[in-house]
Amino acid sequence: MKVIVVGCTHAGTAAVEQILQKHPETDVTVYEREDNIAFLSCGIALYLGRIVNNLEDMFYADPTTLEGYGAKVHMKHNVLKIDSKNKKIIVQDLQTQEITEDTYDKLIMSTGSEVGIPPIGGMDNPRVLLCKSYAQAKKIYESALNYPSIAIVGAGYVGVELAESYANTVHEVTLIQSREQILNNYVDDGLSETIIEKLKEHDVKVRLGERVAEIVDGDQLTIKTKAGNAYKADLVIVCTGFFANTDLLRGQVQMDGYGALLVNDYMQTSDPDIYGAGDSCVVKFNPTGEIKYIPLATQAVRQGTLAGINVFGDIRKYMGTQATTGMEIFGYTLAETGLTLKKALASGMNADMVVYHDYYRPTYMPTTDMLTIYLIYDKDTRRVLGAQLFSKHEVAQSANAISICIQNNNTIDDLAYVDMLFQPNYDNPFNYLNLVAQQAIAKEDGE
Repeated sequence: MKVIVVGCTHAGTAAVEQILQKHPETDVTVYEREDNIAFLSCGIALYLGRIVNNLEDMFYADPTTLEGYGAKVHMKHNVLKIDSKNKKIIVQDLQTQEITEDTYDKLIMSTGSEVGIPPIGGMDNPRVLLCKSYAQAKKIYESALNYPSIAIVGAGYVGVELAESYANTVHEVTLIQSREQILNNYVDDGLSETIIEKLKEHDVKVRLGERVAEIVDGDQLTIKTKAGNAYKADLVIVCTGFFANTDLLRGQVQMDGYGALLVNDYMQTSDPDIYGAGDSCVVKFNPTGEIKYIPLATQAVRQGTLAGINVFGDIRKYMGTQATTGMEIFGYTLAETGLTLKKALASGMNADMVVYHDYYRPTYMPTTDMLTIYLIYDKDTRRVLGAQLFSKHEVAQSANAISICIQNNNTIDDLAYVDMLFQPNYDNPFNYLNLVAQQAIAKEDGE
């Protein structure tokens, strides 16, 4: 069988490794238009903040890795057209400009996502940069060395992480967000306010409810907002989200309204010989059961692996996602999974939330840290829907534990009394996850 993989970051790399480890006789050909594969864009902020010294350390594989498995890897080759009816593609070598054809039995579309370019005047200014790829990260790093003031447009994970990185490298930072809170896809208002305070403590200027209309050139750039305000900066980095890179299959397979590939439980598109994986396709969001577009590296490696398994038949189903994520900000860990209360209510659920705030381990220990947990649950079914955790203590793995609860449809009653270890170095006789669920039970039962 001949498999063509179009695009090779997380999903494509995982698919190739899976196919050739289990079925080394398979003819696998990779076409990638960049000169690199397997770049961890989540590490860009670590590099910009001087925590990681070499951006090249963010590559966890290279073309020779895949060639070692037996794949034919064509770098700097741009696929111009996919003819799904005749199972062939047209490819251009970006170095020689030569155009060739190739054919496949199965095709894996792992073309990833592109940075969304908002309708803002002045986006073509060379001091206005985007942030996702290796080349973009290098350009941001080199540009920031010469500019003391930086404005970041968009306060999702990428924007907030960049704001922290540049605050730590003594830049003057302005963070501009169109909504009335930051991290709106991940946390509720209260935790947003807590993180904003941490940003302000490190001299980051946070501007909420400000939609950028235009960026005007000059000695300094002027960022004009639709609210009529103007902010100055030497460099602007735009981080306003991503969209699926799927134009090659438009009109040939089913997509959602945003252009992401619709896939079944086995990662097949509506064409049974074409599979989608990673940022090019949708996910099943388990807290609501909805099909959504949530581009995350965690999903890319899982979907890529599953595509590599299922090109040989309907073998292993996709489990869906809770969109579990985490970040470190000024020495604190923020981790979240599932729904925020605001999004749960917007989905039509009869949801509620409790907030737990206490020390993560006994106060008789030499040191301890405060911990905040927002636990969201369905009042009708008592099912756990989501959680947000924030502490100087490492709470990222606790978000993973809540993710498992959501995956398995566990209730607040399950979480309240599930067995967890007790050792004073780590927690109290009831772990803090038990305690926040007991708080939710008390609220529901009127105790």
